Amino acid sequence: MPDKWILQLYKTFGLNPDWGETGSGPTFIKKTALDDSIYKNIPKVKARLSAGGGSFEAGSEIEGYYAFRKDWLTTKGNVNKMILMDIFGNSMEPEIKDGDTVLIDESQKDILAGAIYAVGIDDTIMVKRLEKHPNKLVLHSDNKEYSPIYLQGSDINSIRIIGKVIWTCREFR
Repeated sequence: MPDKWILQLYKTFGLNPDWGETGSGPTFIKKTALDDSIYKNIPKVKARLSAGGGSFEAGSEIEGYYAFRKDWLTTKGNVNKMILMDIFGNSMEPEIKDGDTVLIDESQKDILAGAIYAVGIDDTIMVKRLEKHPNKLVLHSDNKEYSPIYLQGSDINSIRIIGKVIWTCREFR
């Protein structure tokens, strides 16, 4: 490989020549487009949101991180309050399917009619469309086979709004 090519690679990607030759020292000597400064790692937790009867898998243990562009995330909400969670169940189909992963902004807890939220009721967590009525909260499923859940009176106090679902991804099987 010609020396000029190697030099161009070092310049283009900001590689540290000492690292390239010996493997010691920092890999990069300048910030690049691949640098963390333009990306935010969002934690994916092991807990799964139920699109159905409710999930008891509510732990906050982190199983990994996924990188998103910070400039995009800031248009969606508070980048420091976002988490990823998997969905299981079919109550939110066709919008959200079993096996999807959703991005949740935990800072967005004010209910906007028809928006999708991750919610907790007692020991279970689920994903539903919320609608606020006078003295009543309605949890809707997109799948018409599931009846709405009505919370009234003191039952309204038993719900925890985890956050608003702001994005979803799907892996094809």
